[in-house]
Amino acid sequence: MIDTFAEFKENKNIDRTTLISILEEAFRNVIMKMFGSDENYDIIINPDKGDFEIWRNRTVVPDNKLTDSNIEITLTEAQKIDSDYEVGEEITDEVNFAGFGRRAVLNLRQALASKILELQKDSIYTKYKDRVGQIVSAEVYQVWKKEILLLDEDDNELILPKSEQIPGDFFRKNENCRTVVVKVENQNNNPRIVVSRTSNLFMQRLFELEVPEIHDGLITIKRIARIPGERAKVAVESYDDRIDPVGACVGMKGARIHGIVRELCNENIDVVNYTSNITLFIQRALSPAKTSKIKIHEAEKRADVYLRPEEVSLAIGKNGLNIKLASMLTEYVIDVFRDVDIDEVEDIYLEEFADEIEMWIIDALKNMGCYTAKNVLAMDRNEVIEKADLEENTVDEIFRILSAEFEEE
Repeated sequence: MIDTFAEFKENKNIDRTTLISILEEAFRNVIMKMFGSDENYDIIINPDKGDFEIWRNRTVVPDNKLTDSNIEITLTEAQKIDSDYEVGEEITDEVNFAGFGRRAVLNLRQALASKILELQKDSIYTKYKDRVGQIVSAEVYQVWKKEILLLDEDDNELILPKSEQIPGDFFRKNENCRTVVVKVENQNNNPRIVVSRTSNLFMQRLFELEVPEIHDGLITIKRIARIPGERAKVAVESYDDRIDPVGACVGMKGARIHGIVRELCNENIDVVNYTSNITLFIQRALSPAKTSKIKIHEAEKRADVYLRPEEVSLAIGKNGLNIKLASMLTEYVIDVFRDVDIDEVEDIYLEEFADEIEMWIIDALKNMGCYTAKNVLAMDRNEVIEKADLEENTVDEIFRILSAEFEEE
C-alpha cells in the first residue's frame, strides 16, 4: 500500500489524504453491499505502515433476542470474548477483510479503480478549466485526418482539430507543439480539452512572451486581425509616451517579431499604432498604401477611401488580404475608390508647404485624410475647422496659402 500511495501521488497527482478518503469509501461500499449497512464500522487506514484495520461495533443482546448479527451479538458469544460483558453493552471486535472472500476483494478493487479514475478526470477538468486562454506546450502523440492528439507533461490528452491548425502546420509524432487552450468540455465526466493555433488569443500570448513591455502592461494589444498562415495586423497602444509601441513589438532588426513569425509558419505580421480616431486608424490599417481622402459613414460602419491610382493595388493587397484585414481590424467595411479628381502633375503634397504652414497643422490636416493641397481645398471651411480642431483665422490662412499656389501656376 505504501508503494501504491507513493505511485498515485507521483503519477496521478492525487495526494495522500484524498487517496485515504477514497480507500475508506471503497471499503464502506463493499461492507454496505455485504451487510446492508456500514454505520457500525470503523475503518482505520495507516499509510505510513501500509496497513488498515476494520472494527465492527455491536450491541450485546440476550441469546433469544438476536435479530441482526451485523449490529447485534448474543450474550453467550460476547462472554467468549470477555466474561465481563453484560446485555446492553457495546462490543468492538476487529474484522479480517481477507475473510470476506474473493468476491469482496474484487469489488473493492473495482470500486477503488473507478473512484480514482473519476477523481483523476475531475482533476484534469479543474486544471484546464482555469488555463483557458493560456499557452500550453505538448507532445504530438497521434496525427489523424481531422485532428491531432497531444499529450502534456502529465500525459493528459489535448485535441488540436484541423480547423484550429495553421494551413502550413506539419507535425510528426513526438514533436513539440505550442497551442492555446480555447475550450474545456466535460461530458459525462469525460474531459475534452480543445487547443488552437489559429485563435487570435494564441498570437496575443506569443506577443506577451516575446515583448516584455506587453507582459508588464506598458503596451496593450487593442485589436488583432488574422488570416492564419497568411497575414495579420495587430493594433497596439502605449500608456507611456516614452515607449514606441510598434518599435517595441518589432524589436531591434525585427528580433522580437521574427520569433512569432516563425512559430506561426512565416505569417506576415503588420504592427500599427491604435487610435480612437477612426479616420486615422483606417489610414494606418491600410498601410503601406497612402490614402488621399476618407469619408466615414458612422451609421453603416462603412468608409469610402480615395487613393491615387498607383496606391489602389497596395491598399487591396495580394489576393485582397490587405483591405480584408484592415476591415477586420477597424471593424468598418472599407470601399476603395480611385481619386480621379487629383491631377498627379498639378496637385501638391502638403509637406511642400512646410515653410509656410507649421508641421503640427499639416499633421492635423493629414489626420483628417487630407494629404494634398487639392484635398484640403475640396473640403468645406467649417468642416476643416471642426475636424482638424483649428482656429478660424488659421484655416483661412491655410486656404489662402494653398489657393495662391495654384493661382500662380
